[in-house]
Amino acid sequence: MKLLVLLLGMVLIVEGLPYVAAPEVMQNWLKKLVELPPAQLRLMGLVAMGIGLAICYIVQKTELLT
Repeated sequence: MKLLVLLLGMVLIVEGLPYVAAPEVMQNWLKKLVELPPAQLRLMGLVAMGIGLAICYIVQKTELLT
């Protein structure tokens, strides 16, 4: 459970960095994001999840980061 909470904290830190570093750029990017069709957003989310799953699998099943 501790690992899960730490992971959640790390995700929030990484997610918040762009808003702290360049809020104006993020506002413009979010305006463009709103204009994308839902199917394209869904595909982007699916690709991101697939990449995340692949990273987790590779790290767990190999000695890559030991």
